[in-house]
Amino acid sequence: MTIATEQSIQIPAGKLGNGKRRDWREEIFRTLFLTAAALGVLSLATIGYFIFREGLPAIQEAGVTSIVTGSEWLPPALYGIAPMIVASLASTAGAVALGVPVAVLTAVFIAEVAPKWLANIIRPAVELLAGIPSVVYGFFGLVIIVPMIQDVFNVPAGNTLLAGIIVLAVMILPTVIAVSETSLRAVPKVYKEGSLALGASPMFTTFKLLVPAARSGIMTGVILGIARALGETMAIIMVMGNAPAMPNGLLESARTLTANIALEMSYASGVHASALYATGIVLLVFIMILNASLLYLNREKAR
Repeated sequence: MTIATEQSIQIPAGKLGNGKRRDWREEIFRTLFLTAAALGVLSLATIGYFIFREGLPAIQEAGVTSIVTGSEWLPPALYGIAPMIVASLASTAGAVALGVPVAVLTAVFIAEVAPKWLANIIRPAVELLAGIPSVVYGFFGLVIIVPMIQDVFNVPAGNTLLAGIIVLAVMILPTVIAVSETSLRAVPKVYKEGSLALGASPMFTTFKLLVPAARSGIMTGVILGIARALGETMAIIMVMGNAPAMPNGLLESARTLTANIALEMSYASGVHASALYATGIVLLVFIMILNASLLYLNREKAR
């Protein structure tokens, strides 16, 4: 027994050489991975530094409170972006309220309900939605949604906050559907099989077991959808009217933070340009809050 054990642990010299060579290659790939991760973090830090540096003059001159809570945008005298903040949050919240339920139900249908042949038709269509440029969504809203709102609600112009909400709701669908479907398919099959074996109905199993088990991934899709809605520019410019005033309802024109930057950056200079960078700082803060919320929710779920 001892002799057999001693023979079994003998390793030829050539094998040792291959092991060392393999370790050397692993170190190279580990370094490459670390470099790629460092580049991503460095890119984020560089963007943040650039935006804060360019927005600092406006913050120093007007003050953070005046910029964030001010209700009038009249460069070069007033730089209040509160109307744009309200428009951005309202359009994003409305898009989430309309789009997320449709997206989650569609993901459930593709992953659990639809026959394979039908799922293979719907899935590529959803992926095609994700590849449509923003300007095409804007044209769709300008030609279809804006006139429809004008006729249905009898308003002077259909370029309203409601038009922006509808367009954004359509735009976030592919992101939320794709991530939610992947999360549902990642749930172990034994969960579903065990629930059905205990006598639960398929719908009860889906909504009481599978969807809660995939909650983390679904929340990730929702956060990504919110980020896209919050950062959308071109389509919003085309359908929302771009009035830099506080919207008092869904049937009034409004201007989002991103639209404000895109519309005025081409001719802005001095403190005016710096105020637009300060608008970008507000957007960056919102995105950071979204990511922090996602991490917190996932951590609570893990507990």
